Amino acid sequence: MNLTPPLFDPPPGYARVKVVGSFAELVSTPFGAGVNALCWPRALTGDFTAVVAQLAAREDITTLDDATLRALPLEAAGRAAVAILIADQERLRAHGLAPVLDCIRCYPRDEEPGVVPTDVYSFHADSATVETDTYLCSYTEAASEGLRNEEARRWVDLPEIRAQLLQAHGGPDDASFLEYLHDQCYDLHYAPVPGARPFGFGLGNLWRIAVDYPGSPVPPCVHRAPETIPGRPPRLLLIS
Repeated sequence: MNLTPPLFDPPPGYARVKVVGSFAELVSTPFGAGVNALCWPRALTGDFTAVVAQLAAREDITTLDDATLRALPLEAAGRAAVAILIADQERLRAHGLAPVLDCIRCYPRDEEPGVVPTDVYSFHADSATVETDTYLCSYTEAASEGLRNEEARRWVDLPEIRAQLLQAHGGPDDASFLEYLHDQCYDLHYAPVPGARPFGFGLGNLWRIAVDYPGSPVPPCVHRAPETIPGRPPRLLLIS
């Protein structure tokens, strides 16, 4: 089975995203001049849905290792998909990364939805204390979505939301309040502006996106997980 999802084609004006032609270019191209997301578009050959069908995952998120993938009883197209899943991880490991392949039925939701959503279904930025990037690839189901920075505002910068958070904090808008926002991850989540145009990452495409860390030359890439559709098969996601 030849799965050829549409390659990523950034809409006009999406200068935050740069398309590259190889893995070597993906890992070596520096972020700069506003570009904070790199996409290596790929049309993959293989039946990834057959892989998911054989997993019988019962947990919301099941992490898969190479041995589990190789042991699955699959036809030729499914084995071709497994070979790609393993090869992608080997590429990233050879680059000094620690990729994880997950079969995802759904992500945890906020137990008590508050003023600011903090689960991965909300537009957010990844963060770190040292220089790093996030790599990811969706193989099945809906792909991750991105939002260019010009079309996103941090929830904590919206006056009405900030007022509610200040009330919950019970103190002035000072360093302790900023620490409170950071500890709760409120400062990493974003609201789309009116008329915003989110873009899909596409299936099979390998992405490298910028993370919020001290001294980053670009703002972080704002993105979110796709909504879980009841009754649909689980999602295969590679992330590092």
